[in-house]
Amino acid sequence: MRYHIFLSIVLVLRNQASTLQSVLAEVSSPLGGLVSDYELIIVDNASEDDSISALRNLTREGGLPNLQVYALTKEVDCDTASWVGLENALGDFVAVIDPAADSVDFLPSLLEQALDGADVVFASNQQKTHQGWAYRVCYSVFNSIYQRFNEINLANEAPSYRVLSKRVVNFILQHPMPSLTYRHLPATGGFTKVNLSYSAPTRPSQTKRLGESIDRGMRLLVSTTRAPMRLVTALSLFGAGANLLYSFYVIAVAMLKADVAAGWVTLSLQQSGMFLLISLVLWMLGEYILHMARLSNEGPMYHVAQEFTSAVMTHRGKLNIEATGPIGHSRP
Repeated sequence: MRYHIFLSIVLVLRNQASTLQSVLAEVSSPLGGLVSDYELIIVDNASEDDSISALRNLTREGGLPNLQVYALTKEVDCDTASWVGLENALGDFVAVIDPAADSVDFLPSLLEQALDGADVVFASNQQKTHQGWAYRVCYSVFNSIYQRFNEINLANEAPSYRVLSKRVVNFILQHPMPSLTYRHLPATGGFTKVNLSYSAPTRPSQTKRLGESIDRGMRLLVSTTRAPMRLVTALSLFGAGANLLYSFYVIAVAMLKADVAAGWVTLSLQQSGMFLLISLVLWMLGEYILHMARLSNEGPMYHVAQEFTSAVMTHRGKLNIEATGPIGHSRP
């Protein structure tokens, strides 16, 4: 036994009834000699095969020990499914592993960094699972945009293979939408983090749906940064200013030129005035949305990421004094 900790392992599986037992045996086999106690949290992401029956059999007498199974009623994205396991984890540390893309053999290296004081340890496999070219292009574009707005590349700096301390999980729980913030918050919340890389073969995995990935990326982007809406308000304010300048231009033409077409001045002023009004309404509406989003997405007012005390605390030796006489006298 290498580490005297309680470790929770979160696995998200879908339609893997035929390989379920071998996958779980591969993940759980090294844990008995690695940590003093562990639990395997299986999140079944609305499987359409016999995965639920196979999991029930594995939890009966003679099956695998320390299994916790959570079966979802409908399919959700991997981050949301992973959070289902994280919020129900009891371990001192929680590891999130994708059996198709991540290697459990690298888990001791992550735990070593976590026990050395890192609150979050990320691991990135240099060998990637195969996905379609359209998905890869969109994924690269999304990471570039996200890095531009939030100064973090999710693919390289916050991969899905991670070990979190219980303190980080509790911090994410204080946010109004933890399943969304779970993806990025451990890398941006001010915690001590370590990024590791390794190379291991991957297994064939299910092809990810491009439409659902785009939808999840947009929700993640607008929930973690105000930059897109701030761009909308800036364009609205620019439009209002441009229409105001155009109104002055129309008035100047009407005053300085005598051969203006009939009705041009009134029509131009009407159009510029209406567009000015619409731009101002959009600007105020955008600012209101930003304010409401700030109130709904912000987490706790403060959070203590780390705490330290002196090795010698002089008041500790004075805490157990027993008074036996008048005030001011004590028995040594």
